[in-house]
Amino acid sequence: MSMKQRVLNDSSHIPESIPYIIQNLRTVYGKPKPERGLDPLDVLIETILSQSTSNINSGRAFENLKKRFPTWEQARRARVTSIEAAIRSGGLARQKSVRIKNLLNEIYRQRGSLDLSFLRSAPLDEARKFLASFKGIGPKTVACTLLFACNRPVFPIDTHIFRIARRLALIPERCSDEQAHETMERMIPARRYFEVHINLIRHGRRVCRPSDPLCEECCLVEYCRYYDARSLRTD
Repeated sequence: MSMKQRVLNDSSHIPESIPYIIQNLRTVYGKPKPERGLDPLDVLIETILSQSTSNINSGRAFENLKKRFPTWEQARRARVTSIEAAIRSGGLARQKSVRIKNLLNEIYRQRGSLDLSFLRSAPLDEARKFLASFKGIGPKTVACTLLFACNRPVFPIDTHIFRIARRLALIPERCSDEQAHETMERMIPARRYFEVHINLIRHGRRVCRPSDPLCEECCLVEYCRYYDARSLRTD
């Protein structure tokens, strides 16, 4: 069998393919540079808006929300219907407006302000626990906020990364969000989290698509269980 790694039951196992996967992705997609100086609350709410919609739609919704409410305190004091109107272009506006309003109120209740800069220096477990305590905030949203805005060593997994990791047999076909995040964080060197996150998303959009993936153009095909199985079906 040509696939060069296996997922073992031993949770300490790191596939030998990991360094090659990282390097092959860098060769094709380069080394992305993180944007510095992002506000944690901006990233948190932008990630909420990105759920179940396209980047274009969520980006437009976030831009409209910031234009309508220049400060998050103004948004916190606003009616839910006003927030909903501002983010309508992003989809699921009713649900997300309630989530955002409740989130802002709960942060203010716990912290006395909407300043989340403490997440940059708080113990990582405490920072994770704080963000995960809010309704509707899952592992991906927590990880995106901490990685992008706080430069913390966490690895977010979106739908593209889930798909690719399963096809490469890095994670089991069936596992929870929490298990997937723990597994990928253990496998990938922390200093490469941002790079690998961005490059896997690029790869998922361009090549390793949900349907009709471009396996013949894939820089990771040598390590892919999905491709091996697909090849056997067509032989």
